[in-house]
Amino acid sequence: MAFRDRQEAGAALAELLTGYADRPDVIALGLVRGGMPVAAEVATRLHVPLDALVVRKLGVPWAPEVAFGAIGPGGVQVLNPEIRLEPHEMDPVIRHETTELRRRDRLFRIGRDPLDLTGRVALIVDDGLATGATAGAAIAVARALRAARVVLAAPVGATQAVDRLSLTADEVVCPVTSDYFGAVSRYYDDFRQIPDAEVTRLLSRCRR
Repeated sequence: MAFRDRQEAGAALAELLTGYADRPDVIALGLVRGGMPVAAEVATRLHVPLDALVVRKLGVPWAPEVAFGAIGPGGVQVLNPEIRLEPHEMDPVIRHETTELRRRDRLFRIGRDPLDLTGRVALIVDDGLATGATAGAAIAVARALRAARVVLAAPVGATQAVDRLSLTADEVVCPVTSDYFGAVSRYYDDFRQIPDAEVTRLLSRCRR
């Protein structure tokens, strides 16, 4: 199954999330940047606020796809206890990713309060789950920001990633899964890159 674009995927995803519609405790969080058009469609159809969740995975220097932790807004840092690295191995990665996170967070939080998930249902939305590393980092960050419940939603995903993320999220909603997933782009006719300006536009359009 392929979606025409991220907007169509978001509409399909929203149909599976109607139980969260019109709830004052729910906030849709788009993973920057590809998850934002999907999340904007979900937020619009569910009548819930939209915000951006800027998460940076901390990749092992010699195997970047393997995350030794993640950082998020507000100085949140989560380390993976299963991966042990020396400080001199971690520090350059943390410095680099912190710089990029601050840049993006400043850009997307202009005119907006710091992200506060205390007591809220965090509906984390991405455009697809290939390895699940970024989504896993987002779940950890949402927990650290004191979300009462963390729901991960994506239109498409690898079966292995969905199964793994189901162990850490309270709920995972992913209607299209495959044991032979490949790249997320395979599931979209239009999978263009999302520029920072579009993220800003979507946030402004959905401001409540």
